[in-house]
Amino acid sequence: MTPAIEGSPFDRSTPVIDVTDLRVWYGTTRGAIQAVDGVSLRLSPGETLGLVGESGCGKSTLGRGLMGLLPAGAKRDGQVLFRGRDILRMSEREAYGLRGTSVGMIFQEPLTRLNPLMRISEHFQETIAQHEPDLSKSEIRERALEALRLMGIPPTRYRSYPHEFSGGMRQRLMIALALVLRPAFIVADEPTTALDVLVEAQIIGILNDLRRNFDTALLLITHNLGIVAEACDRVAVMYAGQIVEQGSVTSVFGKPQHPYTRELLRSTISLSTTGLNYIPGSPPDLIDPPPGCRFHPRCPDAMRVCAGHDPVQTVRQGGGSVECWLSGPDELIPPGGTERLEREEIGVADEA
Repeated sequence: MTPAIEGSPFDRSTPVIDVTDLRVWYGTTRGAIQAVDGVSLRLSPGETLGLVGESGCGKSTLGRGLMGLLPAGAKRDGQVLFRGRDILRMSEREAYGLRGTSVGMIFQEPLTRLNPLMRISEHFQETIAQHEPDLSKSEIRERALEALRLMGIPPTRYRSYPHEFSGGMRQRLMIALALVLRPAFIVADEPTTALDVLVEAQIIGILNDLRRNFDTALLLITHNLGIVAEACDRVAVMYAGQIVEQGSVTSVFGKPQHPYTRELLRSTISLSTTGLNYIPGSPPDLIDPPPGCRFHPRCPDAMRVCAGHDPVQTVRQGGGSVECWLSGPDELIPPGGTERLEREEIGVADEA
């Protein structure tokens, strides 16, 4: 595969995307839903960060918040630096110019994102012409066919309609549409949803090629921890709108330090699985989340300090960070705070 951009002037040590204390909330008749609450993360060129957690924890909202693709009425706060420029402080016109050419998104369920009345050629023509109006039709066609070729789609399919492709091929089309403008940062939201394991492996291979050959920074949102282990450099674990643990995949998966991370890993099914594990209860209502650590009502290791005090972010062993009182700092835990909470006190049912 030939890199689309040669001689990139950006140092790999300089983050492509640097997020600090990002908050996203939705207004409702019941109150504000704090879907993303104080998230900080960064990605360097060619790096893939896996974002994992249960449904309803804010993963997709985080991805769309970075892109500025939120519904009307949603609000953002914090700082999202793309190569030193704060996306949240840009005008709508500036942000529109950035999307596609510099930051891109691969959506889940591609059939709902592709216009069934438009040929694939028309999708590419519309996308490229919007951002690079000076290109001729022949140049647009050449650029589109190259993107399709990189995804393993023959040029004979260029004028086909979306419904004429299989699920795996449609996902490749979505990746090609995101790639054709050569962005430096891509959010991939559940890119392997509803695909069989063979096609899933092919998509993961394509995503790995992106970072190797294009220096693309990738935020991979998924429920599949096996995909994260296979395709990601680092992992961030999200619960109730917050990142509770992040670090290298090897370190976090090998020695998880947050109980939520540990319970997620225990719930993963493998060839050696002999019984099913689950986390009792469900993620909290983000209009009125529990005080202290948001995971404490479901945590098997919950202490009294967890129920009354927000955990402090600390550096985890092996690098990265963790927000859990089990990791300290001990000097901030009040007297009696390490006493364990009984399940009856926190009201967690024995059945999910």
